[in-house]
Amino acid sequence: MTAAWVAGCRGLYDLLPEREQLARDDYGTRFLSAARLPRSIARMIFPRRGLLYMQVRTRVIDDVMLDFVKNGGRQVVLLGAGFDCRALRFARELEGTTVFEIDHPATQSKKKRVLAGEHGARTEYVAWDFESRPLSELPSELASRGHDRNEPTCTIWEGVTMYLTPRAIDETLRCVGDYSSAGSKLVFNYTDRARLDHPSFSDRMGARVVSAIGEKFRFGFDPKTLASYLEERGFVLERNAPFRELAREFFDERAARKTADNRLIALASKT
Repeated sequence: MTAAWVAGCRGLYDLLPEREQLARDDYGTRFLSAARLPRSIARMIFPRRGLLYMQVRTRVIDDVMLDFVKNGGRQVVLLGAGFDCRALRFARELEGTTVFEIDHPATQSKKKRVLAGEHGARTEYVAWDFESRPLSELPSELASRGHDRNEPTCTIWEGVTMYLTPRAIDETLRCVGDYSSAGSKLVFNYTDRARLDHPSFSDRMGARVVSAIGEKFRFGFDPKTLASYLEERGFVLERNAPFRELAREFFDERAARKTADNRLIALASKT
């Protein structure tokens, strides 16, 4: 459900004024029935705040990936890919690059069915049941699909951290570190731990919504200690910015204030 909501937010970019359309995804609405709803109803289901948030999140991560590729990177890993369509959206830019999409078999099955007939960048779908297979086995599985751990990799870990346990967070970062060579990039979004411990009214409402559809907010990093946490696992933090700060790089102040202030994006490099 959350994967479909994210895809829908990306695909309904045209509900926003053109100046606020930072990341156009013409595939996203295929994953939800809202694509067939009148625009007035779609606006109620996908309010402007959510659309702006997703535009910033998507654009910032897009830019990290594209910068990596422009500098010669040829391996991209989507960890918990969901209905991410970057391999299609950036087929030209990713020419010569392999995209490894890792997610649950059921999610991948739906994605491939919905996008049947579309052709994008070379993609390796790595079906992975995170509940039954230890992440320590993932680097060897990637290698069997053509991944070269001696070459840089850009790992995108988007929309995942807040649903994991502390143990799963640690295991994931150590796994990424294992298959990443020096100079590799890791970009992910996360929730400020303080807002989980002391949620506002809107935080509580958001948590109830995701809990009602079978998911739950479990984890948040402390922005002040993130650098040391990553350093212990072989990464150097390059940027650690809240969405509202990022939004000011693209929007006017009025629009920027509508983006979430309890969520951040981090960019790190493998040492």
